[in-house]
Amino acid sequence: MQWLSEFLKYDFMKNALAAILIITPLFGILGTMIVNNKLAFFSDALGHSAFTGMAAGIILGVTNQGLSMVIFGICFALLLNYIRRRGSVSNDTVISVFSSVSTAAGLVILSMGGNFSQYSSLLVGDILSIRRSEILSLLIIFVITLLFWGAAFNKLLAASLNPSLARSKGIRTALIENIFSVLIAVIVMLSIRWVGVLIINALLILPAASARNIASNMREYHLFSCLIAVFSGVNGLILSYFLNTAAGPTIVILSGTIFFLTLLTRKLVKQ
Repeated sequence: MQWLSEFLKYDFMKNALAAILIITPLFGILGTMIVNNKLAFFSDALGHSAFTGMAAGIILGVTNQGLSMVIFGICFALLLNYIRRRGSVSNDTVISVFSSVSTAAGLVILSMGGNFSQYSSLLVGDILSIRRSEILSLLIIFVITLLFWGAAFNKLLAASLNPSLARSKGIRTALIENIFSVLIAVIVMLSIRWVGVLIINALLILPAASARNIASNMREYHLFSCLIAVFSGVNGLILSYFLNTAAGPTIVILSGTIFFLTLLTRKLVKQ
């Protein structure tokens, strides 16, 4: 237990651990539906649009960068959903175009005057910089997510499996999908400063993808995804402390290792 007491003797490590214990279950829960609906590009585009949200805040004179990122992320998600439902262009093409253009626009604005270096920390994030007030905001969104999941999961699943059948049953598929997208946008934008633009999508996808390899039903799928996310997050944070590495990438490497292990397990079981 000596290593544990050494790990927790700093307040910033305690805050980081608390944040991990909140963020990772969120990623585990939402990641299941993202993987099911093949929305990996969507969540990745949201992460990259953080630069544009910050740039938009600067242009409009919004001092709270987190607020401008959240508002832009919500607008970005709703606009993407609207265009995706039009069906004139394939989903991956629409998302790729929006992601590329918005990211480029944000980078151009933020790099004016050679000042982009002050925003480069967004690329990999810094979970150790999180404050208790910010942990409280994550806890609130965690509770909201659980309430939404309990009330709307069956409708969301029906809408993802067969939208036409879901609509015939009176399910407002567009509304459910929009709420889900807004929830993803808020969580991504709130987490981006501590997780990082480059790896946030991996943290959303890998636990759910790993769980899908070994789960035999929907209940196991959610349970395994949350357990893998929390396990990777906590142990990745501990490893990063003792190896003196960045926490986010260390967590992703651990999550990736688990994914390949579960993939190997699935192949062995099938044999």
